Amino acid sequence: MPIIEDAKKVAERMTGIARPKARDLTKLVRVRKAATFRFRDDGIVPNHPRWPLIHYRSPVVLPKGIDPAAVFEDLFERNGWADSWRNGVYDYLHFHSRIHEVMGVARGSAVVRFGGNGGRRLRVKAGDVVVLPAGTGHQCLSGSKDFLVVGAYPATGTYDVCRTSPEEHARAIKTVPRVVPPRRDPVYGKDGRLLALWRRP
Repeated sequence: MPIIEDAKKVAERMTGIARPKARDLTKLVRVRKAATFRFRDDGIVPNHPRWPLIHYRSPVVLPKGIDPAAVFEDLFERNGWADSWRNGVYDYLHFHSRIHEVMGVARGSAVVRFGGNGGRRLRVKAGDVVVLPAGTGHQCLSGSKDFLVVGAYPATGTYDVCRTSPEEHARAIKTVPRVVPPRRDPVYGKDGRLLALWRRP
């Protein structure tokens, strides 16, 4: 699926077909409360020492005739979250130690465990957005055949993928707290709850 989605993405950017108009993008966003979840360092996955995972349920309308992945890509990019990709969520436990991540569910649904083996299982569905502070463990446990996620990253930070080795954990507990907060919420920009929830100490 990633190869097909990558080809669609290139074609859509070249032609503008199936992508939302810039002037209409704001109309596709609706106000939703931020559900927050905090996870402790379990000795394998560091999670974040201060900031919670944020789950927005259906903050984005996905109209027919527009590629839902393109909606998330354009929305995230407008708010300073770029380097987007289209795929699922890895089925093994992993985390990012040097960068935050946002995931918008473009199609289907899945059960994803966040926070490591002792973390929280969340069912996510098309239209949902999950924002993970650096260090947050995540793993897809099950998903529909059409499950598709758009991921993106803020301008500051360095992408990495960490598994669950003691060496990676030891490095991550030093790097995770140093990752600076993003300047904008990936969905709501300067008005998003993320800016209040993710503050420097």
